[in-house]
Amino acid sequence: MIETEGQIEAVARAVEEREVEGQPARAVVLAQTYATDLDDLWAAVTTAERIARWFTVVSGDLRLGGRYQLEGNAGGTVTACDPPRAFDATWEMGDAVSWIEVRLTTVDDDHTTLELTHIARPDDHWDLFGPGAVGVGWDLGLLGLATHLASDGFERPEADQWLATPGGRQFAADSGRAWAEAHIAGGEDADTARAASDRTIAAFTGAEPPPDP
Repeated sequence: MIETEGQIEAVARAVEEREVEGQPARAVVLAQTYATDLDDLWAAVTTAERIARWFTVVSGDLRLGGRYQLEGNAGGTVTACDPPRAFDATWEMGDAVSWIEVRLTTVDDDHTTLELTHIARPDDHWDLFGPGAVGVGWDLGLLGLATHLASDGFERPEADQWLATPGGRQFAADSGRAWAEAHIAGGEDADTARAASDRTIAAFTGAEPPPDP
């Protein structure tokens, strides 16, 4: 059973300007505090058995310099690792390469904050869909992680099946709208940000998208 109440509000979102290899880039940042200790959260986001329970099946060598592959999703290389607090990796899909950074921070003995940053160079896809193109997917991931940590024995259902339910479509729409507001807070024109968000929501829910700009 996936409980979504309060999850949208539990995640802090930001859209930032970055630089990668001397070129401008955009960063989509999510942060959530979980009711678990640092070592448990680190295990949940870095071990294949745990990742499969809340995100998707992962194969490969999950250590510094190793290659990984997420089933039906991206693959890449672990480029930095500082257990139990941080790792970086490339995020490769086809010819497209972007980058992820994961940071864990202890709040107290029973609470740990996860911050995930996904960095990509701006392109036509960003112009059309905005930060929600990756942000909604990561929101779904953090929802799976929250459910996994809160529920003993939780096994992640097929995302496509759940997204086809009214609850799944509503969560994707709420996430898309939250990313529009983060985009605006990051300096984007409100009409542009909300139109991009509407296209992202349509892609996730099957709703009628607005016309391309």
